Amino acid sequence: MEWRIDGFVEIRELGRGGQGRVVLARHAASGGLVAVKYLLGNAGSGARTRFREEAVLLGRVRDPHVARLYQLVEGEQGLALVMEAVDGVPFREILARYGSLAPEAALTVLKGSLLGLAAAHAAGVVHRDYKPSNVIVAADGRSKLIDFGVATMTGAASGSGTPAYMAPEQWLGEPAGPATDVYVATCVFVETITGHRPYADDPRNGHLTGTIPITEVPEALQPLIERGMAKAAASRPQGAAAFVRELEAVAQAAYGPDWESRGAHLLAGIAMALASLFPLAALSAGAGAVGVGAAGTAGAGTVSSGGVMALLTGKAGVVVAATALVATSAAGYGVYRTVEPSTPQTKPPVASAPPTPTRAMTIGHISVRTPESWQVHPLSSSDGERPTNDSYFVALDDSCPEPDTHLLFALSECKGFVVMGPSFADRPGDYIGDRYSPDDTFSSLFNQDEGMNCPGHKDLRGGAKSRGASRTADRFAPIGARTARFVEWSAPCWTRGVDEFGDRFFPKTRTSIVYTERLWYLPDSKILVVDFWRTPGLENVLAKATWT
Repeated sequence: MEWRIDGFVEIRELGRGGQGRVVLARHAASGGLVAVKYLLGNAGSGARTRFREEAVLLGRVRDPHVARLYQLVEGEQGLALVMEAVDGVPFREILARYGSLAPEAALTVLKGSLLGLAAAHAAGVVHRDYKPSNVIVAADGRSKLIDFGVATMTGAASGSGTPAYMAPEQWLGEPAGPATDVYVATCVFVETITGHRPYADDPRNGHLTGTIPITEVPEALQPLIERGMAKAAASRPQGAAAFVRELEAVAQAAYGPDWESRGAHLLAGIAMALASLFPLAALSAGAGAVGVGAAGTAGAGTVSSGGVMALLTGKAGVVVAATALVATSAAGYGVYRTVEPSTPQTKPPVASAPPTPTRAMTIGHISVRTPESWQVHPLSSSDGERPTNDSYFVALDDSCPEPDTHLLFALSECKGFVVMGPSFADRPGDYIGDRYSPDDTFSSLFNQDEGMNCPGHKDLRGGAKSRGASRTADRFAPIGARTARFVEWSAPCWTRGVDEFGDRFFPKTRTSIVYTERLWYLPDSKILVVDFWRTPGLENVLAKATWT
């Protein structure tokens, strides 16, 4: 029978290795959820020493962007860390499924991670092993840094880390400092933007002498990469806090003052699309608590952690860095406390709305569960000819009277979205027509069609890229088990004018009205989903689809 520390009820195992395991547990006295990381008793003395050092170093760091350590428990059967729990998905899962992210989303992840690293640097700690699996993205799109298993104090010799991201000084066994973490974080940022790791073919020589891959990222971001991945540590920002300031200046200049809110919004949508991977996805609904990152270690941010913290620390909590033994349990193991007491905050229960009734719906080859009010209609082309039973308009209610809906009417007059199949891809002059081929990479797709009515405004025309439309997202998103290319545009509406050729649809004066155009594209299937109305819940509906 495996060792379990007193006072916690184990709920499920989150991960296991040769010398230990991580479990989700409930604190018996407070009901709060925590993650417990066990090192088994048969681990060698070196592993036990490193485990204690992890607790000492993590106990020094107190920041919202870093998973908090509550207790170190030590006994004959092994050691255990009691840590904060998080409702989120490991960043490695996001990259594995989506490949790369839009710059705003990538910058948002990097900033959150750098803030966590900055807190560690302020405490004299170098993480040394920042990587996608050590970052948790929560349901609100914010990220948190976890796992200080190979962390060290600033100035210690550094031969540890993950080879794909190690700084030159780590390869050479030289002392590690805050600039080491800056290098590693920049490598992950390059992977997030490009979809592949720098120097993947030859990590050692690449990190030591290879050309910095600045040409692989957008021009606006190249100064960040050049600074963050400088071969000499002295040429990089000398800590994560300094790098954050450089990042914010570059991001605001390139993507506007609201870049971070857009990035967090994109990440939140991705995280929620992967909500089935949250370890507490089912449990949280009944317990009102948040969860833990995926196997390996814990994440951050628990609703009921105040009660856990108060009961674990008591009135005289001792920081574990002081290695002070504060109690000996009946089972014979020592308890080391790590955080100061805090007053639990009690929040009134939030009344939840009753679930929206749903029903099964088939849209071509896609089967989904949708709100009962949604209705599917066959879609006809703009010239009135019926496509070959592969294209559909999904209305959100019964306000659209024409089930035999042609394309332009559906997109601009009726609230809903369209699912277009190969007949539209192969028909020149229709919405997609000759704008792209099955292997299109969105280089020419949607320069924003000026002939389209603005949704809900018959008298206004949509603006092209040359008339103020801007792409706000370009990433991958799931449609069931398949991965689609997702693009989002923000487009202004213009009053109609008449051009020199008498075209009465010519945009004349820009208005304050702006709409969002969202597209999911599957090139192999020649399927395109187009949504002009920001249909509520559409991302989750598509992510949970099944294919027939």
